[in-house]
Amino acid sequence: MKRLLWIGCLSYFLIGLAHVVLGSVLPVLLEHYGREYSEGGTLIFTQFAGFLAGVLVSPLLNKRFGKRGGLLIAVSLLCAAELAYMLLPPWGWLYPIAACAGFGFGMIEAVIGTIIIAAIKEKTAVAMSRLEVFFGVGAMLMPLIASGLITQGWWRFSFLVISLFALVTFFFWTKSSFGETIDAELGMKKLTASISGSNTEVNSEPKKPFPYQGKSLWILLMFMLFFFIYVGTEMSLANFMPAILIEKLGMKEAGAALSVTCFWIAMSVGRIFAGTVAERIHYRVYVFFSCAVTLVLLAIFPLTSSVWSAFTVILLLGLFMSGIFSIALVFASKMLTGSEESTPSILIASGGVGGALLPLVIGWCMDHLKVNQTAWLLAFFTLFMVALSFATFQIQRKQRAYKEQQVIQAGS
Repeated sequence: MKRLLWIGCLSYFLIGLAHVVLGSVLPVLLEHYGREYSEGGTLIFTQFAGFLAGVLVSPLLNKRFGKRGGLLIAVSLLCAAELAYMLLPPWGWLYPIAACAGFGFGMIEAVIGTIIIAAIKEKTAVAMSRLEVFFGVGAMLMPLIASGLITQGWWRFSFLVISLFALVTFFFWTKSSFGETIDAELGMKKLTASISGSNTEVNSEPKKPFPYQGKSLWILLMFMLFFFIYVGTEMSLANFMPAILIEKLGMKEAGAALSVTCFWIAMSVGRIFAGTVAERIHYRVYVFFSCAVTLVLLAIFPLTSSVWSAFTVILLLGLFMSGIFSIALVFASKMLTGSEESTPSILIASGGVGGALLPLVIGWCMDHLKVNQTAWLLAFFTLFMVALSFATFQIQRKQRAYKEQQVIQAGS
């Protein structure tokens, strides 16, 4: 189990790199091609459309090739797409390349998140936080690497860095064994049965009914909207923060790229403690409090007028947003008992839609609105997150009170 968790951490480190590389080099990439920010937003939209496709298609590929086989396909596709980025092909070619890259890291995230939540029953938030720490480290290091390469005029090799890490990840997933039980869970039995022409094990599994009925369906829909907004906001910040600082404060491209590094440094530090804190104060309290503070910080951000004040707000944003994704994912899975296999994929897919659509909106706003108006829009999005987290807070509080009352009545 520990080996699986650590290789999962390596995979999350890889997708952390891949998530932010486009935003880290976006200003210089658009300058190279002579394009506007709205077209950059379209490119990011395409990448996250691929992310969504990867999340949604992953169950089909997993069923056919097993989870390990699906992960190897996803890592290979990501590696090839990043190499294609590095070659700087004609602008029109970047869209299918972006879709392939998004498909790769989307499928990796969905499969590993599902495996960890389903396999680890105790201190699930701590395990997910560990994965998210490595995601944050990757997302922190990539802008730092990109900034150095931009300064030297070698920014295109930022994509090569990801390809090399993808090769390392591919090697570990190919060579590692996790014990007979976990190897079977990763799909090795299904793959062997498929090769031998025997589908008895797969076909004999009873079809499960749709696990979301009545109140559970409404809870799922609320969490889907929550993840749509959260991932869209996080990706808008990660991809457009350098551009916002360039327009707002007149920073240089290399210095502005460091803002994303600062954001992810704070993310990584926060995620080290997020799981432990959430286990102590409860998931619902953690998610609601984090969303409320994020709203306040995003409301303050347009009022900053210096580099130091802006970077202070960015660091605090990273710290308080650090655990929202992983803790909310565990929170939703615990509320929707019996659907641990499907809930993470559905919510990650919802986040993928938000990660595709909201940066598209922000890219359009960067071209047509004042930069502070764009920043205020991010705060407006977060207001809905606060409302949704408060609603789920109240629902679970009532659920717990009802269960406690039943226990008391049964005891009397």
